[in-house]
Amino acid sequence: MGLLGTYFTLLLGPGVPLPAKPNIMEMIEHVEVQHSDTGHSGFQIVIRAGRSKFEVLDSLLMFDLTLKPFSRVVMIITFNGFPRVLFDGVILNQQFSPGEGPGEARLTISGKDAGALMDTEKPQSVEHPAQPDIAIVYKILAKYAADGVIPMAIPPPNMDVPLPTQRIPSQQESDWNYLTRMAQRVGYSFHMEPGPAPGFSTAYWGPPKRLSIPQKAITVNMGPETNASGLNFQYDAMAQERVMGMIQDSGLNVPVPIMTFLGLRPPLATMPAYLAQSKTRVQDFREVGLSVAQAFAQAQRMTDESQDRVLKVSGDIDASVYGSILMPWALVGMRGAGYNYDGFYYVQSVKHTMEPGSYKQHFEIVREGLGSTTPLVPAF
Repeated sequence: MGLLGTYFTLLLGPGVPLPAKPNIMEMIEHVEVQHSDTGHSGFQIVIRAGRSKFEVLDSLLMFDLTLKPFSRVVMIITFNGFPRVLFDGVILNQQFSPGEGPGEARLTISGKDAGALMDTEKPQSVEHPAQPDIAIVYKILAKYAADGVIPMAIPPPNMDVPLPTQRIPSQQESDWNYLTRMAQRVGYSFHMEPGPAPGFSTAYWGPPKRLSIPQKAITVNMGPETNASGLNFQYDAMAQERVMGMIQDSGLNVPVPIMTFLGLRPPLATMPAYLAQSKTRVQDFREVGLSVAQAFAQAQRMTDESQDRVLKVSGDIDASVYGSILMPWALVGMRGAGYNYDGFYYVQSVKHTMEPGSYKQHFEIVREGLGSTTPLVPAF
C-alpha cells in the first residue's frame, strides 16, 4: 500500500508472520497504532469485507486464519528505502459490521503489543527468594524468548537483595502486571518496543530514556521546513509535586521522615517548575509495608513523574513531510516555537493513523518547565 512515497508492509500469521495476502492488502481501509510510554501499545485495522457473488457462505476474509485471535501482526514503514518496524503484537479482538448495503461490510481487527503474551496466563503464585529485582526481571523475560521478546533491563540505583529470613519477593499476578509493579516501585518504566527486526520486540525495564539520541525535530513557523500543525502548549503550575511523610523502619522500629525536593531526571528545561515557581504542591506519603530504601524510591518516583505533567505539548505531523516515524520512549527536538518552548522534550505517546494516500501522527510530548537547554536544535 503506497502512502505518498511511504510504503506500508503488513505481516500476519500464527507463529512466524508472513506478508499479508494481496486481497487483504487491497481491502485495508484504515490502520491505527497507539504507542505510549506506559502500559500496552495497541493497533486497529479496518478491512472491507463485502461478499462477492462467488462467496456464497461468507466472505473469504472470515475464514482467513491469519486474521484470527492470537495471530501475530507486524507492521513495517519504509521511508526512502529504509524500513522500520512500527508495531509487533497479536490480534485479540474481532468486530464485524455487516453494513446496510452492498460493499459496506467491515471487519475490524485489533490487539496489543507482544507484551500481551505475558498477560494470558492465570495469575501465578511464585516466590523469588534472595534475588534482586534485576535477576527476577531477566528470569521472567527469558520465558518469552521463543516469542521473539528481547530483554533489556537496567539495574535500579538501590540494589535491594532481600534476605530470606526477612523478606521473600512473592508474585501473585501475571508476569506483565508483576514486572510493571516492580518497575513502578523503583521509578522505572516497563514497556515493549517493536523491533529491532520484524518478528522481534524489545522488553525494556529501566528508567525513562531522557538521555537518548533525539529523533528528527518537530518544526513550526519555519516556512517550507515546517512539518507540524495544530500545536498546543499547556503549562500547569500545580503539576510539580514534592513529597513529605513518614515510614516505620522495620529494623530499628523507629519512624523515618521521607522527603523529596526536586526531580532527579536529566533536565530538559532551563526553568524547571521546582526552581522557577515560588510554590510547589506538597503530596503526603502514605505508603506502608516498605523498607526505607523502597519508600525513598517511591517518593522520588512520585516527584519525578509529576515533572511530566508540567509542560505538555500536543500536535499533528504529516509523515510525508516529516519523513520519519516519531516514537515514544525517546527525546525529540522542537524548533521555531521561541526560546520558552524550543528545545528537547520526552515523547510520551504517539498515535499513527494511516489510510490510502495519508499518514498522520498525533503526538504528546512533555518536560518539566520552560526554556531550551540548547541554543540550537538540530533538524535531524
